[in-house]
Amino acid sequence: MQLMLNRRRFLASATSAVVASLGGAVESLAAEAPLETSTIRLAKIRGICIAPQYVAEELLRLDGFTDIRYVMAEAGYAQAEQIARGDVDFSLNFAAPLALAIDAGEPITLLAGVHSGCFELFGNESIRGITDLKGKTVGIQGLGSTPHVFVTSMAAYVGLDPQRDIRWVTNPSVRPMELFENGKVDAFLGFPPEPQELRARNIGHVVVNSAIDHPWSQYFCCMLAGNANFVRNNPVATKRVLRAILKAADLCVAEPRRVARQIVDGGFTANYDYALQTMSEVPYGKWRDYDPEDTIRFYSLRLHESGMLKSSPQKIIAGGTDWRFLNEVKRKLKM
Repeated sequence: MQLMLNRRRFLASATSAVVASLGGAVESLAAEAPLETSTIRLAKIRGICIAPQYVAEELLRLDGFTDIRYVMAEAGYAQAEQIARGDVDFSLNFAAPLALAIDAGEPITLLAGVHSGCFELFGNESIRGITDLKGKTVGIQGLGSTPHVFVTSMAAYVGLDPQRDIRWVTNPSVRPMELFENGKVDAFLGFPPEPQELRARNIGHVVVNSAIDHPWSQYFCCMLAGNANFVRNNPVATKRVLRAILKAADLCVAEPRRVARQIVDGGFTANYDYALQTMSEVPYGKWRDYDPEDTIRFYSLRLHESGMLKSSPQKIIAGGTDWRFLNEVKRKLKM
């Protein structure tokens, strides 16, 4: 009961903050067509960079959804596959594995970019830049995982051959961060709350921070993807999901302490301090500023250079994106 009261208080205060941040532009549900479905399934991963879709739960209820479910997923390509299979209707996910899934013919539709960076590449003393990864070991959960795809993109960008120049160390039973902590790998790519924990414990040093380092900070990191069949058959529900998640991204900026408390109380993460750092460090407000199509083009080129992606960027964009919902939401919010 106390948790429910806290969530209601949070929503009352947080919704006011969103209204203020949007200049009072609130769309009346009475003017919209009815929802095609009141059930929505979102992914839940061990990372908290996708906080907007956790915080969006109550906003979705205000938008008419009555059955909101969170389905456990492994970040990266596996998460994209869950969207494609219909196990998950929508989720934020890193742009690069989404491009790979579309290249493989998976029925996924990209709808918007939400934030522009949360990954941090940690290295030992032998690694001061991305080029220093040549001949070194990088810990990953598995091939095709988000860290594998992102480090591959970074390596290709600086002229390395990711397949030949980097020694990938995979251990499904041990977290890559633990391998790095124990000195069993030279580098490791983490996402919240892992970087916050490593910095607090003074382990390793940050080689690349995708939230602030160019060119990675100039493109979206996490993008909202939906199951293509769901998007096609449920346009009203799709627009409301997108709108709720973008409003939730604004909440992360306007009310970081409340959002951090919300995701801890909701069981999405355990450490409040790391959650608050994440809300303060991840640029959630960038969804207004960047072009999601530029992001897909950029990462598709990087993955094509590395040999991981066969299709041209334009083919990925044509076959796996639909920006009409984003454009409509921006129009209604007078942005």
